[in-house]
Amino acid sequence: MIKRVDHIASVVKNLDEAVELYERAFGLKPACIETLPEQGVKAALIPIGEQGEIELLEPIDAQSGVAKFLESRGEGIHHICLEVDDVDKELELLAAKGVGLIDKKGRPGLAGKVGFIHPKSMKGVLIELAQKV
Repeated sequence: MIKRVDHIASVVKNLDEAVELYERAFGLKPACIETLPEQGVKAALIPIGEQGEIELLEPIDAQSGVAKFLESRGEGIHHICLEVDDVDKELELLAAKGVGLIDKKGRPGLAGKVGFIHPKSMKGVLIELAQKV
């Protein structure tokens, strides 16, 4: 079951510059900045109030999906993340409904245990499901 929008992610060319922009423009500071080599990104999570976050993604691997996204589409919105109680259960239910998935099982991510739904199944929107762990 979907609990809430967890975050909206944006791909950027330079994470340090983007973090500085959000801080200068809105007074927002990242709660964490991490490098995720298995996903080919360096990422920052910036809290917005009590409920949501903005995630900024800089590709560090030219072969990653994020790098390919940046090359073909430029900087901008990459995905919407929805918080769920159980990522694996949700992915299983979606697969049973014929929804195309990128991940069949959850995997570690910056937002917790995550799994992605293929954008072709969601009218062009990449959806990430996240379970807080």
